[in-house]
This record gives sequence, C-alpha cells and structure tokens, in this order.
Amino acid sequence: MSSLPIGPKVEGGPARRPQRVSLRGSYVIVRPLQAAEDAPSLYEGTHGPGEDDFWLYMSEGPFSTFQAFRDYLDKRSKSDDPLSFSIVDIETGRALGHASYMRITPEHRVIEVGNIFLTQSLARTRGATEAMYLMAKHVFEDLGYRRYEWKCNALNMVSRRAALRLGFAFEGIFVHHMIQKGRSRDTAWFSILEDEWGIYKKAFAHWLSPENFTDAGTQKRPLASYLRPLRK
Repeated sequence: MSSLPIGPKVEGGPARRPQRVSLRGSYVIVRPLQAAEDAPSLYEGTHGPGEDDFWLYMSEGPFSTFQAFRDYLDKRSKSDDPLSFSIVDIETGRALGHASYMRITPEHRVIEVGNIFLTQSLARTRGATEAMYLMAKHVFEDLGYRRYEWKCNALNMVSRRAALRLGFAFEGIFVHHMIQKGRSRDTAWFSILEDEWGIYKKAFAHWLSPENFTDAGTQKRPLASYLRPLRK
C-alpha cells in the first residue's frame, strides 16, 4: 500500500441534476425563467438611465433593443446548463431578477450559481438575499451537492462583496482565466461547502426573520454577525 497522502474517501454517489422547479420563500419565488412573461419587467429594470455599467461584467449585454433582450432570455430559458431562473416578487408577481445554476457537475457534486442580475427594485432587499438562500438550500438539501461556487470578474467588487456578505469563502484568483467581450478576465473564486450548510442555514433563518427588522424595514443585525463561524 502506498505511503503517500491522499484525500478522505467520499461516500455516496453523484448528486442530482437540478430541474425546473419553483422555490418559494416569504418574499420571493425562484421559478424557471419564462422569457415571454419575464422579459418586460427584467428589461425595464436593467436598461435605461443609470444602467450604463449594469452589464459591464456580464458575459453578454447590454442589449440595444427589447427584442434582442427577449431573444437572449429565450435562449437562456431553453438551456439546461446554465439552468435559468427568475426571481419573482410575491406581492407584485413581477420578475425582478435572474440567476442560474451552471457548470453543473453531479459526479463531483459541484455546482455554481451565476448569471445573476437584479433590478434596482430587488437589489439590496430581503427578497434578493432570500433568493440566494433558497437556491443554496435546494442545492445542499434536495440535490446533494458538496460544493457550491460563486465566481466573478476579479475587478467586479460589487459581486465580490456580495459573495462575502452571503457567506461564500474567498478562495483566490485565477489569472487570465478567460477572454470576455474581447478583454482579459481574471476570476475570483468563492464557495460554500456542505459541512458549512448547518451554520449557513441557521444564520439565514435568523437574519430573514421578521423579528430582525424594524417596522421601517431596517435590519437590526447584519447578516455578517450571524455568519461569523463560517470560513474567512
């Protein structure tokens, strides 16, 4: 028998591939992208005055016409990887955001969340945070993954701060990782691991609780205070 070190044995088979399911929370529903229904509100919330930088770090966009954006969503809605979802506000029924499961690798139990874009109506709200929690919960509790990844352009500090706020651990930067829109991209990598999920789930239950918010909707304790036991 070899005396060289080797990683611990992993029990069990592959994870399940995600399907087009709906995940319901208190503030939002994460459901399969419906291009025809979702395009108007998503386009309105991501194109217009003040949105010049919105698509800067995305792999596609901005879109010069509504039809071009509608065609983009239609293509996304038919793909299995990335598998796209809309984030729908429960009160209004309007799609206000988009996210995907991607780079899905069931045999290694690794999956990534990406292609995230949020309209101004959803960004920095409880619903936005709840959507990310619902997607993570589905990955670990229903599908059996052991590693949940978040990757972004290393220059995209908004995305990097969001990953850290949500409890993803920073793992490093892949230099010259890809060419995106004709430009060199270094990629920052983040992850949550299956053995951290118990802490993560408890933290979000506390943060999302109505008792953590004032009548004006202001948080009493930041999410970071509940996530301190996670990796740094």
